[in-house]
Amino acid sequence: MAEAGSSDFAPLKARIDELIALSRRLAAENHALRTQMRSLAAERAQLLERNERAESLVESIIGRLKALEQEP
Repeated sequence: MAEAGSSDFAPLKARIDELIALSRRLAAENHALRTQMRSLAAERAQLLERNERAESLVESIIGRLKALEQEP
């Protein structure tokens, strides 16, 4: 009788094992995505800084060119 009862739970046990595996896979994927998100945020900050420096440099060059145009 104990064997019949335990076989009734076999599909449930299999499903629980599948859900545990899925949960672990999703946790690993979530961790990887969070790591990627931090990396992309750092890259974005670096690109914004480079863009600001380039903009400042261009404005400086334009200012010097305008000053040269006004010289007699």
